[in-house]
Amino acid sequence: MAGINSKTGSRITTTATPCTRTHQIGALALVIFTFFLTRLIDQTFPPSSSFDSGPSHYSQYDAALVAAGGSLIWPERGYGAQLSIKIYVYDEKEIDGLKLLLFGRDGRITPEACVKGQWGTQVKIHQMLLQSRFRTNKKEEADLFFVPTYVKCVRMMGGLSDKEINQTYVKVLSQMPYFRVSGGRNHIFVFPSGAGAHLFKSWATYLNRSIILTPEGDRTDKRDTSAFNTWKDIIIPGNVDDRMTKGDRLVEPLPLGKRKYLANYLGRAQGKIGRLQLIDLGKQFPNKLESPELKFSGSEKLERAAYFQHLRNAKFCLAPRGESSWSLRFYESFFVECVPVILSDQVELPFQNVVDYSQISIKWPSTQIGPQLLEYLESIADNAIEKMIARGRKIRCLWVYAPESESCSAFTGILWELQKKVRQFHQSTETFWLHNGTIINRNLVEFGKWKPPLPLP
Repeated sequence: MAGINSKTGSRITTTATPCTRTHQIGALALVIFTFFLTRLIDQTFPPSSSFDSGPSHYSQYDAALVAAGGSLIWPERGYGAQLSIKIYVYDEKEIDGLKLLLFGRDGRITPEACVKGQWGTQVKIHQMLLQSRFRTNKKEEADLFFVPTYVKCVRMMGGLSDKEINQTYVKVLSQMPYFRVSGGRNHIFVFPSGAGAHLFKSWATYLNRSIILTPEGDRTDKRDTSAFNTWKDIIIPGNVDDRMTKGDRLVEPLPLGKRKYLANYLGRAQGKIGRLQLIDLGKQFPNKLESPELKFSGSEKLERAAYFQHLRNAKFCLAPRGESSWSLRFYESFFVECVPVILSDQVELPFQNVVDYSQISIKWPSTQIGPQLLEYLESIADNAIEKMIARGRKIRCLWVYAPESESCSAFTGILWELQKKVRQFHQSTETFWLHNGTIINRNLVEFGKWKPPLPLP
């Protein structure tokens, strides 16, 4: 066969070697030998999973990513292989006004009073960060900055008015040069209730770039916009009563076969459609659904022990939205081991990069609250319920605010989520820099010479 040499342009002539039967047998033998050699190598040297953080190493029936030792793990992609974050915690004495947001105008509100109830996360996260090995006392080496406030508790106990809260926040922020440099991007705030960041009326002006820790993902039922932004903020678990999460628990779960009800809803109506529908449904099917009309006080109020006694007496615990989309009942259900049924369409749940909620809970449309809900729940076999409960038992440690020495806790989960927010470089509309890396403001003043009060955006 003739061809053209691409370099010289001269014609060259080649002669093809004929393919004989001997050649064909040899090729087939080579293929067979290669196949068996590959199988032998695979069996001798099995693939290692230590460097693979992909989902293929986890069963489709797992509720979370679990390491070989049984502890929950965070996917390496985007988080890093280990926690190595540094967080500066502002001291109440270094910022004028911070004490007001912690203890009220008279200084009479205490952490002990504020740590109780569903808003106690504002205190627990602060106290755990103070003891954390990831805390730094050097602002210049900090990745993130934590601004401690107990503002929900302060407001509820009459320590500050809404106007005072707003004014004090602005005053506090104006004294933080590092907040100014980043535009607030590296500053952390906890808003532990359904109101979210709306407790600070001017949040949209001053905290629109900051990291907000909150159990609440949606308040558009009462606001024009939600304070939660899924790309910068972190959903945190609600504060379950410590008596149900640590040591000897207030009540223990009942065996599934000894539970009186199919489902229950134990909460106040608050004039909310979904809750009112559940109360009516309980009246229609009293043997299947326990849903009494509870009040703030009097004989129609359940004390904590009685509340958990009732909660554990059903296979399913219904969690409709109330004043906001999140419900503490969702988290409480895991500790009495009933399957939570979410009846809140806008709800946001924590640690979604780790937890598969479809394996441990049910989310049912709030527009379908009626007999069809009970019919569906009744159709679920007990062995399927037991499996969901067992999976929930493995991951409920993520709802417990325990020290970071615990391999699985809400606090450890929050640290992982915070680590994903760390940036190497920070800027804002009022931050500028020179060829030698010097940070300056609009008036060409070097960062180290910025004096409070600083102008805010």
